[in-house]
Amino acid sequence: QVQLVESGGGLVQAGGSLRLSCAASGRTFSSYAMGWFRRAPGRVREFVAAVSWSDGSTHYGDSVKGRFTTSRDNAKDTVYLQMNSLKPEDTAIYYCAAGYEVGSWKYWGQGTQVTVSS
Repeated sequence: QVQLVESGGGLVQAGGSLRLSCAASGRTFSSYAMGWFRRAPGRVREFVAAVSWSDGSTHYGDSVKGRFTTSRDNAKDTVYLQMNSLKPEDTAIYYCAAGYEVGSWKYWGQGTQVTVSS
């Protein structure tokens, strides 16, 4: 079992930045791929970013490429999502996920709200 706790959400003006963190506990963090998803009101869940466990390669959704960066610190059992040049359409609840490989998500956090004002 893996427990995931997101933090770092909040209210920011358009063009600003936020850094989300996801702290993991339970099984060996370094063995899991880690991902970020978001869900805006009235919309389906959207893939944001992921980082693999094997080679640290990263993947991004088209809507955030060039603006968001994900990274992991295995020593701290934490994954980060650096969000720059935020837009009002980035407003959503952001969720952290863990799985044995990218695309096979097994564990989910409770989410953290990000609100971008225009």
